[in-house]
Formats: sequence, structure tokens, C-alpha cells
Amino acid sequence: MESMNSEQLKIKVLLADDHQLFREGLKRILNMEDDIEVIGECSDGIQVLEFCNAYKPDVILMDINMPNENGVEATAKLREIFPEIKVIMLSIHDDESYVFETLRKGASGYLLKDMEAESLINAIRSVAAGHAYIHPKVTGKLIQQLQRMTFVNERGAMFEGVQDEEAGVKFIGGEDNPLTRREAEVLRLMSEGKSNKAIGEFLFISEKTVKNHVSSILQKMEVEDRTQAVINAIKMGWVTL
Repeated sequence: MESMNSEQLKIKVLLADDHQLFREGLKRILNMEDDIEVIGECSDGIQVLEFCNAYKPDVILMDINMPNENGVEATAKLREIFPEIKVIMLSIHDDESYVFETLRKGASGYLLKDMEAESLINAIRSVAAGHAYIHPKVTGKLIQQLQRMTFVNERGAMFEGVQDEEAGVKFIGGEDNPLTRREAEVLRLMSEGKSNKAIGEFLFISEKTVKNHVSSILQKMEVEDRTQAVINAIKMGWVTL
């Protein structure tokens, strides 16, 4: 492990990958940015946990496949011990199942290793600000899978369609004050890429009512847009596929 300290207010990044040349390439790119600083390097998941005990990076670029302890296992432990540290998973796999698994384990981002430098930098800044970031090449497959998602109520029963909109719903792993059933249905339709008008027609409600539901969903989930709402619902375990 290599580390260094900085007094400047920068996004502190830890690189976790078992290929040194790949880490060196990432470090050269990131250290060219005024607001980003690489403060350490690790080659396996165990080293990542040790590093985080001694230093507190803001963001970890984590290879999904590493020796001793892989990136997914290390991310799950980090979520329990250091929930404030954000993880962006690095992978060669564009299969949506990898994305869902890493989000469930606590990752805030997913990038393919053939990413452009601009995507890498945008991802770090976005995740450090509390948002989620998914590689554009994966987004299409992710949306297709989201279209098949099913919400689960507090008794573990799956449901689709409109039911009593005042009845509270608790998804798997959900927090107190969950979305209503109607909000859950709106979120599902949002994940299919439907506009407010299309959602209103599908649910037989006005477009204005849909806008109110969307605003309530974003506020309850503390996100800024629809994509973040859907991704966070998966990350928090509010939906099952």
C-alpha cells in the first residue's frame, strides 16, 4: 500500500486494483485535476479495509476482481464499517446482473474499464457529491432489467398495478416512512422510461398529479432526478427483480 496526505480540500481517492500499470494510468489522469487527489493504492480487498482504517478516502475506485478479497466483498464490509466512503466499481463486465449486485452491496457507481477519462472524472465528482453514476454503455441493459422489476410490500407479497394509494408500503430493506403504493407504481413506470403524460394515461390520473407524485418520490429519496431514484431504490434494497 502507498499513501500520502494532503491538507487541500480535494476529493481524496483510493485506487484499488491488482494491476499496477492500470493504477498508474488512473493516477496520472486523476492527479491532473485540481479538485481530485489520489491518496493511496491497494492491490486487494483486505488492503482496502486496512487503508480505510488508517486514512479516510472520499471515493474508492474498486476493481471488481482482486485476489484475497474481491471488490464486491470489500464493498459490503465498507458499507457496514465506513458508510460515508463512496465506492465506484471498476469492471470489464457490462452484464446488468453485476451492476445490481454491486449496488446492493453498497457501491455508488459502476464503470467499465474501457471508460473515457471524462467519464471517470465525472463519475468521481458525481459520487463524491452523493449521487450515483452508471457507465453509459451499461445504462441501456440496466433499464431493460428495471422494466421487469417487482415491488414487494411489508408482508413480503409481490404486487403490480394500482391499489389503495394511502396504504403505506415497505419494500425489502426499506426504511421507515416508505413510499405509498401509488408512488411505488409511479417509480416502476418511471423506470420504464415513461413520461409524466404516459404515466398519467396508464394510471388514469392527471399529469399534474403524476408530477406531484414524482416530486414526492424525489424528496423522500433525497435525489435530484428519476435515474438516481431508480438506482437508489435498487441500492437500498427497496425492489427485487
